Amino acid sequence: MKKLTTLGFGAAILALALSPPALSAQSGGVSLALGTPGPGAELQDLEGNTVQLLDYVEAGKPTVIEFWATWCEQCEALQPQFDQLQARYGSEVNVVAVAVGVSQSVRRVRRHLEDHDPGYPFLYDARGAAVRAYNASTTSIVVMLDADGKVAYTGVGTDQDLLRAAESLLQR
Repeated sequence: MKKLTTLGFGAAILALALSPPALSAQSGGVSLALGTPGPGAELQDLEGNTVQLLDYVEAGKPTVIEFWATWCEQCEALQPQFDQLQARYGSEVNVVAVAVGVSQSVRRVRRHLEDHDPGYPFLYDARGAAVRAYNASTTSIVVMLDADGKVAYTGVGTDQDLLRAAESLLQR
């Protein structure tokens, strides 16, 4: 019986180690370290024009960047939070979606937006410049920059609380 209790304790420790980190501790392993200046990257807008990601980061205003794809189920699951974020804080927070250039085209992104245009810019990362700059190894990675342009939050997957993270940024 003692062995079973020890195994149960070990399983509980393992479960804690593998559980997602708390909001204030989300960094490391997902994108860039907290406090890192948000890097620039050359992308395209959906009309094919070359743009700079940092041109979408307004000084003195927090920015939320999502690494996104039309085929990403986790991105689709996060969309209601982005809709709420844009509706509540769109005038106080910049929101930018970076459409990764894997298994999708600008045309496919535009078609997707015909059905649902959330009111914030979508940029196309054909060459992976933003993916590399932000160390975004998968889709559904969200990076929030504070008003000074420094990484204040990183997260991945559907269990992120984006509204709470944005509210925390606005209270700084």
